[in-house]
Amino acid sequence: MSGRALKFGVIVALALGAAPPTSRGAAERAPIELTPARRQLIGVTFATVERRAVSRRITTTGNVEPDEQLQAVVEPRFSGWIQQVYANQTFQRVRRGEPLFTVYSPDLASTEREFALLRRAEEGVANSSVEGVAAGADSLTRAAAARLTLMGVPAAEVARLERGGPPRDVLTIVAPASGYVVERNALPNLYVQPGTRLYTITDFSTVWVYAAVFQNDLGVIRPGDRAEFAVDAYPGTSFRGRVDFIGPAIDTATRTARVRIALNNSAGRLKPGMYGRVTLHAPLGEQTVIPAGGVLRTGTREVAFVDRGGGYLVPTDVVIGPRVGADLVVLRGLRPGQRIVASANFLIDSESQLQAATGSFAPAPAGVSAAAPPAPSAGLEVVTTPNPPARGRNRLRVILKDAAGRGITGATVTVTFAMAAMPAMGMAAMREAARLNDQGAGVYEGEVTLASGGTWQVTAVAARDGRILASRQFNLSATGGM
Repeated sequence: MSGRALKFGVIVALALGAAPPTSRGAAERAPIELTPARRQLIGVTFATVERRAVSRRITTTGNVEPDEQLQAVVEPRFSGWIQQVYANQTFQRVRRGEPLFTVYSPDLASTEREFALLRRAEEGVANSSVEGVAAGADSLTRAAAARLTLMGVPAAEVARLERGGPPRDVLTIVAPASGYVVERNALPNLYVQPGTRLYTITDFSTVWVYAAVFQNDLGVIRPGDRAEFAVDAYPGTSFRGRVDFIGPAIDTATRTARVRIALNNSAGRLKPGMYGRVTLHAPLGEQTVIPAGGVLRTGTREVAFVDRGGGYLVPTDVVIGPRVGADLVVLRGLRPGQRIVASANFLIDSESQLQAATGSFAPAPAGVSAAAPPAPSAGLEVVTTPNPPARGRNRLRVILKDAAGRGITGATVTVTFAMAAMPAMGMAAMREAARLNDQGAGVYEGEVTLASGGTWQVTAVAARDGRILASRQFNLSATGGM
């Protein structure tokens, strides 16, 4: 197999996260170190964690329905026969006080006659000297007027009778509100009884739009949030309103709740039954946000890689909130001002898992926070014999020098060779480690046996007195078969 094919196999294995799982069933991750050249090679970009005011934009669909608070019904409170019908078609526009129909009612006629008789009798005894006569007549008249009111007789008709007008057998029923007749059952010569619904009148000057909002978006929506509604009938036009009600139940078939938006419709452009797009704007206040590409979702965890300087990238568990545009809200795990990886997280995560699985990462020494690895203070060079290395036994030499170019002695130097598993080829992950001996003058030597040719990831770490002096990570292609 060629070196190019081997490199492709290793990259594929890294991308697939081929590191073996831990006993808990989830892959562990370790901090990694990337040189500028390697960051450029895999396309790593960075972003800064910010704190700012954000709002969530939720797009869904909705339907126009009448405002139930603007509906009125017409039902007689007495029995009789309809004579003339003025509002004689559905969706006819009527105004408050406008005649709808006339009705002949024997019950109503007898009550009006009774009231007229009592009214004349009251006038006849108004000056009576007999105590209680005038008061009794007035009480009976007021009782008769109350019966007319309870029967739904308009106040204007009662006032006419009080002025001495003659009783009527036929009463004109007027519209109780302005709007459109959406239901009509009144027909000439129809016999009606109390409770018979003859008309339903609805005012469309305000309409409701019921938006279908998924349950995972409900937590950020509040009554009063701004909303926009757009329909294809009016391209480029948005109708603005506010959320005024959030339904208490979830539709089990669609997993959505009904969110109601009140819209002004004084121009009458929105018709009940219209279907359109709804945009909800939910303000979330001041939040910590990062680009959406800055989080790797594993299914059980959300991980961000924090840049600690010097090429060190540290995996950090975060708790993610809602998405706001191209950003994500971070609830826990990051703080404003931190620098994180904003792209290529998948490849970096694969390498982090590989290092954790092979143990090639050298942890921070005691007394130094693992969250902030120290920058290397020395230079380290690795030489293999043969060069390039080959399958089988190889001689290793590490040259360790300080910033002035002087050799450093007394250090602990380890070199680890790791190759990711390649399940498609039936190969398990491999790891070979060697601890080198101090030969003096900053030279350390040792041996390592490679079980296969191909591309190996090499990690060399030099430490002394619990402090990392230098570390280096690179790839070497070994000759020989697999």
